[in-house]
Amino acid sequence: LLFLHQVHGQGGVKFQNWAKTYGSSPELYFQPTSVEEIREILDMARQRNKRVKVVGGGHSPSDIACTDDFMIQMGKMNKVLKVDKEKQQVTVEGGIFLSDLNVELNKHGLALANLGAVSEVAAAGVIGTGTHNTGIKHGILPTQVVGLSMLTASGDILECSESINADIFQAARLHLGCLGVVLTVTFQCVPQFHLHEVTFPSTLTEVLNHLNDHLQRSQYFRFLWFPHSENVTVIYQDPTNKPPSSSANWFWDYAVGYYLLEFLLWISTFVPSLVRWINRFFFWLLFSSRVENINISYKIFNYECRFKQHVQDWAIPIEKTKEALLELKAALENNPKMVAHYPVEVRFARADEIWLSPCFQRDSCYMNIIMYRPYGKNVPRLNYWLTYEGIMKKYGGRPHWAKAHSCTRKDFEKMYPAFPKFCSVRDKLDPTGMFLNTYLEKVFY
Repeated sequence: LLFLHQVHGQGGVKFQNWAKTYGSSPELYFQPTSVEEIREILDMARQRNKRVKVVGGGHSPSDIACTDDFMIQMGKMNKVLKVDKEKQQVTVEGGIFLSDLNVELNKHGLALANLGAVSEVAAAGVIGTGTHNTGIKHGILPTQVVGLSMLTASGDILECSESINADIFQAARLHLGCLGVVLTVTFQCVPQFHLHEVTFPSTLTEVLNHLNDHLQRSQYFRFLWFPHSENVTVIYQDPTNKPPSSSANWFWDYAVGYYLLEFLLWISTFVPSLVRWINRFFFWLLFSSRVENINISYKIFNYECRFKQHVQDWAIPIEKTKEALLELKAALENNPKMVAHYPVEVRFARADEIWLSPCFQRDSCYMNIIMYRPYGKNVPRLNYWLTYEGIMKKYGGRPHWAKAHSCTRKDFEKMYPAFPKFCSVRDKLDPTGMFLNTYLEKVFY
C-alpha cells in the first residue's frame, strides 16, 4: 500500500449532472493527471471492493454517471496528443472538452464534421453515450472515431481500431462507460469549414409530406415542431465560403427566449392550458421570420440549451418519421390534459455498424421531446413521457443512452441485434462489474 500516497481522493464531493435532475455522493472523488494514477485508483478500488465511475462534463440528462463509490473526473487529462495533418486525424486524451478541441483543431485548419448542441462535454463521454446531431450523410459522433485506447479493470492498456481488436472497437465506440477507462480517442477530422444556417417557418404537414426533398436539399437538416399547433421551424445548415454574418439578436434570444419563457412556463405550472398558447406565442415571436447566420462550423452546431430540463430522445427507422410524429400529435389532441413544451426536435442520422448505436444498421430519425423545469420546478410529465415512449417502441425505436428512459435488458435484447456481443466483451473486460452503477445494472441485468 506504500504507493497510494500519490493518489488523493476527496471525500464529501457532491456530483450533479448539468440539468440537476440526478446526483450522487461518491465516497471518494479523483481528478487524476496520469495513467499511472488511474491504475492506482483501480487497484485501490479492487482491494476495497469498490466500484468506479468515470465522468467527463456530467452533461447526460440521466444517472448514467452517478455512483456512491469511487468517481474519476477526467478533466485534468485533456491534452491534444497528436495532429496528423496528412490523414486529417487528431488524437486526444479522453478528458478533453470538445469546446477546447474545436479551438485547437481550428488552429490546424481542421474541424469535426459534425457536433452535438453542446461542447462542454468530454471526448470519451461523447462517444460513450452516442451523442449525435443531424444530417442524413452523417453518422452519430462515435462514427468519427478511428481509434481509441483504454485502461481495463485488470490494469492493461488496450489499443483498438478497425484493424486492432476490431470487435472491442465496435463495442468501445459506444462504451457506456462500462468497458474500462477511455484514455485516448482518435478522431477523423475534415478541413475547417464555415456553415450557412437558414431558419424559416413551415407547417408540420408540409415538412412531413416533403421530407425527402428537405433531406436532399440541406446537408444538416433538422426541424422543430411546436406541439399543440401545426407550427414548424425548418433549419438548414450547409458549408459555405461566405464570411461570418448574423441576423440573430441577443435581446430576443436571451431576454425573451430565456427569461420570459422561463417565467411563462412557471406560470403554466398553475394553469397548464397556457402551454398551448405559450408554444404558439413563442413561435410567432421568435421563429416566424426567416433568419440567416454564417459562422465557423462549431459555432453554428452549438446552441443554447436554455435552462434546466427533462428530455427523451429516441431513434426510429427514418421511414417511420411521419407516422410517429402524427401519432404523437394526435395523442396530444385527444388528451387535452397532456401538455408538451416546445420544441419537439427532429433530427436524422445515417446507419452505422457500432453495436450499441441507436442507428445500428439503419438510417434513423431522432425525435427529441422536452419538458423544462422553470426555476427548478418539476412540471408533470409522466403522461406525456409514457405516451411518447409507447409510440417510439411501437415503431421500433431505440433510446438515446444519455437521456432518461425506462428500458431494461429485455428491451435492449430486442432492440439491438449485437447486444449479446457487447455483453460478452463487457464480461471479458470487466468480469467483476467494477464499472457498473445503478443505471448500467438495469441495462445488463
